[in-house]
Amino acid sequence: MVDDATLIRRVLAGDRHAFQWLIRANERLVYSVVWKIVQNKQDTEDICQDVFLKVYQKLPTFKFESQLSTWIARIAYNEALGKLRKRDILAQAADADEEHFQERFVELAATPAEELEARETKEVLQRAIEQLPVHYRTLLTMYHLEELSYDEMTEVSGLPLGTVKNYLYRARHLLKELLQKNHALTERYGKRTEANQARS
Repeated sequence: MVDDATLIRRVLAGDRHAFQWLIRANERLVYSVVWKIVQNKQDTEDICQDVFLKVYQKLPTFKFESQLSTWIARIAYNEALGKLRKRDILAQAADADEEHFQERFVELAATPAEELEARETKEVLQRAIEQLPVHYRTLLTMYHLEELSYDEMTEVSGLPLGTVKNYLYRARHLLKELLQKNHALTERYGKRTEANQARS
């Protein structure tokens, strides 16, 4: 596996294969971060292209103060938030209280029995996550799916460490409340949440 310094040196020297390798190594992370913010397939694909274009343009300024993947995720995060602001969704999400998201989830969900028949547990969980405020769902994705550390999440989001921990705690709490609407999943998720919190 090529280290960050060697990879960057090759890209800056004009090695197209090196840049393609950089894209392949980070495209899942970038897509995941962007999708959790904009939640629109076409926008996500467009933003991902913009992200890697910006990565290429800004690569000479990379100072090795963080991992390359964290730096790229930060660019993705900012690009996605910029798109969201243009759509005037960020302000709406930020101003909405938690009760609104709970009500929205209840309206979209079927009964527990119907939900379990129609979807797998993972899909139900994903559906609940998508109802969370933008920062909550993004941080949950970074921590539990991308397995970023608290320091990396702080670097990517630009939020203070205390805020990251607080948002993550509130996101888990709200997610558990949402999943309690689906009684068949409550016990299963509760055990998983306790295990995840043990990592904190």
